[in-house]
Amino acid sequence: MAAITAVDTFDIRFPTSLSLDGSDAMNPDPDYSAAYLIVRTDAADGLEGHGFVFTIGRGNDVQTAALEALKPYLLGQDVDALLADMGAASRRLVGDSQLRWLGPEKGVMHMAIGAVVDALWDLRAKRAGQPLWLHLASLSPEEIVSLVDFRYLTDALTPDEALQILRDAEPGRAERIAQLREEGYPAYTTSPGWLGYSDEKLARLCREAVADGFAQIKLKVGADLDDDLRRMRIARQCVGEHFPIAIDANQRWDVPDAVAWVTALAEFDPAWIEEPTSPDDVLGHAAIARGVAPVRVATGEHAQNRVIFKQLLQAHAIDVMQIDAARVGGVNENIAHLLLATRFGVPVCPHAGGVGLCERVQHLSMFDFVAVSGTMEGRMIEYVDHLHEHFVTPTIIERGRYRVPEAPGTGAEMHADSIAPFVWRGVTA
Repeated sequence: MAAITAVDTFDIRFPTSLSLDGSDAMNPDPDYSAAYLIVRTDAADGLEGHGFVFTIGRGNDVQTAALEALKPYLLGQDVDALLADMGAASRRLVGDSQLRWLGPEKGVMHMAIGAVVDALWDLRAKRAGQPLWLHLASLSPEEIVSLVDFRYLTDALTPDEALQILRDAEPGRAERIAQLREEGYPAYTTSPGWLGYSDEKLARLCREAVADGFAQIKLKVGADLDDDLRRMRIARQCVGEHFPIAIDANQRWDVPDAVAWVTALAEFDPAWIEEPTSPDDVLGHAAIARGVAPVRVATGEHAQNRVIFKQLLQAHAIDVMQIDAARVGGVNENIAHLLLATRFGVPVCPHAGGVGLCERVQHLSMFDFVAVSGTMEGRMIEYVDHLHEHFVTPTIIERGRYRVPEAPGTGAEMHADSIAPFVWRGVTA
């Protein structure tokens, strides 16, 4: 029997605030960070499972402590038994009543559980010799449904309905895998749009994004309307009349302010308004969606769990669902999100960027295309050109599209010599 022998955790922080990479109206000086873990075993194959939670600096130590609190669920466990039933493994972690009290099923503890679940998926996919997207897409519909916790969802999606979605998509899997490998997956980029960038840098990066073949760009907005009008005018002049420009307020506004602000920017034909208000305000998002139509509303990177997504969809509050690889309870819960989106006919355009989010979320979108929704229509993955060099299997973008990752695992593994220099030592960067 192979057993888990160690779970090592690291508080890793990159000083991105020095260049204002990632700056927006709500987060002016983020230091992109990762509460990182490595699951080690005594198996002869020597494989490890890697996972992390993305944060933006202060509080990453709290997130790392949450990972530490989950060690007793892993140490000494039979690896084969644990990985054989990932649905049960996820439910066991989520179901600890005392830890669940800290949520329930949201916040720091839930994110830590997601990192542990994803580290186990990394180990399982490596053992199978497959990238995560292909490993998931190789499962039967019944096996995929067994991964999902349907508690609180059955008024919107039942196990039988989920099974039917997966069975409907099953016949074309092989063709879609071939298409994905041939074409890649569409991407859009936020790299031009950080709020702290100068107008000159904004214009240069907008032109570069078009030249690089991206399908859309995104600009941060919400701090000052006059600035937003100027920046949108610059971007529109650089990319042309019909090129999609999304905007992202990062939770900055109350509902009336959101409607008024987006209305003021409507002359520039925004592709969507992202996170216009509190991520927990389902009815607020619905009111904004009615108030700014035909501009679409997108949100989800801070949606706390499958219940929030269910309500956003039921209330017709979003036109675009933005899942996040490190916000919720891991791969299992994100599969529930993908199934919900297909059930309600809403496209998924994941949040990415940060530390390793591009590397991880690409697997979820590609699995969705192959085994769940069966389409890339209206779908793109966000891309930000930050920190990819620190990962063993970095994201590859060609002509504005994600190339298919073929290396076994989830893409979460960082180089050892990237971890050590950026471990937090309690000093200001």
